[in-house]
Amino acid sequence: MFRHDVIAIGGSLGAVDALRELGGAFPADLDAAIFVVVHIGPHGNNLLADVFGQTSSLPVETAVDGTQVSPGRIYVAPADAHLLVIDNIIRLGRGPRENMARPAIDPLFRSVGVDYGPRAIGVVLTGSLNDGAAGLADLKRCGGLTVVQNPADAAADEMPLGALRATDVDYRAPLAELGSLLAKLSRESAKLASHIPDDIRLEVDIALGRTASSEDLARIADPCAISCPACGGVLSQLKRSPPLRFRCQVGHAFTADTLATDKEASVDEALRVALRIIEERIVLTAKMAEDAQKSGRLAAAKANERRMKEGRFYAETLRRAIIDDDPTDVRVAVDSDEF
Repeated sequence: MFRHDVIAIGGSLGAVDALRELGGAFPADLDAAIFVVVHIGPHGNNLLADVFGQTSSLPVETAVDGTQVSPGRIYVAPADAHLLVIDNIIRLGRGPRENMARPAIDPLFRSVGVDYGPRAIGVVLTGSLNDGAAGLADLKRCGGLTVVQNPADAAADEMPLGALRATDVDYRAPLAELGSLLAKLSRESAKLASHIPDDIRLEVDIALGRTASSEDLARIADPCAISCPACGGVLSQLKRSPPLRFRCQVGHAFTADTLATDKEASVDEALRVALRIIEERIVLTAKMAEDAQKSGRLAAAKANERRMKEGRFYAETLRRAIIDDDPTDVRVAVDSDEF
């Protein structure tokens, strides 16, 4: 008889403190394997296992590729690798980043859903944006249980809220109650194995690092007129939702929320670069006007003064855009006597 004896946990902003508290709440005899993904930089020192181990009653270790999964242990994703489980063996995937992260939470949830089906429990903790939402929905499609930290209890509520919007979550609880809830669920019988959708298997393969063909991608997504911020390729919109998601041919994956945030940052950076170029042009035209005035070239001096004033107008318009003021009420009058 199967139990819910595999627990996958994902978090981002505020998750380190949350996991320290959660690890201390697990009973020492918890007979379940626990996998943890927290967003960390690509050059981390893999110290999270030591941090969590300070409070955990269960042994905690950084996941190593090829390790046989054992119950009663906590496996933490290392830097710059997706944590996956395939045939009850830990695999560290070097596939493309998802939601600008590697390790990302979605691949872990999908892999335990594929490997363990109804035995799996997915848990979304505090965090920004909505990595984990799509993976949690996929884990549920595989028959697993879904658990979300109460958004009102989270240091950052975006990830819990995103998970709640993406699927019909089975349990929602404050952090202080999650340890006892997961221990209780791990002792309960799981349903019989469910059918595992092929599209979820494909996305696990992509996270592992296997190449997906154009035909593979076409089965699960439709091309759209948006470019991938990671590689510049064409993005395709995943056919299943929520949440609204995109993948490129290389395999980079984004929820719409993550993609919008990245595009907004790109626009802001482009505006700042444009502002710097215009400000340099203002300085240059001012010097050219001064030089023309000194040499008696009055027409050239007037033309450069006009270009300088024009540049100041454009610079002010860009400044307003950058600080989120509305520049639309500024009258463009570059051909008038104002310049």
